Amino acid sequence: MSKKAILCVDDEKIVLNSLKTQLKQKFGESYNYEMAENADDAMEIIDELAGDGNDILIIVSDWLMPGIKGDEFLIKVHEKHPRIVKIMLTGQADENAVERAKKHANLHKCIAKPWSEEYLTNTIIEGLEKL
Repeated sequence: MSKKAILCVDDEKIVLNSLKTQLKQKFGESYNYEMAENADDAMEIIDELAGDGNDILIIVSDWLMPGIKGDEFLIKVHEKHPRIVKIMLTGQADENAVERAKKHANLHKCIAKPWSEEYLTNTIIEGLEKL
């Protein structure tokens, strides 16, 4: 049986820990919660899960990360996995990056840091309803 996953990508461990805690509190054991500290690790996780027949439903990604910016990462993901709902969580993204992600990655929403737990989980619920 395939497991459904939510993937969070951020170069700050404290942010990842916070996201995982909030998601588990809201959604319990309904999903697997995968965490990646950079886009390369995230792509490996996506490919591994997809290869095992698992579905990544949502990606919550930071924008300002070493190596590749969040909009570029989400565009790459969208090219291979267009059905994944993409959310950018950032305090740093410029408007052009957000527009690029909307246009080329079908970005569901961009949420500013620090985020409201309720707004984040409601955004995820809205994204899941699109699937």
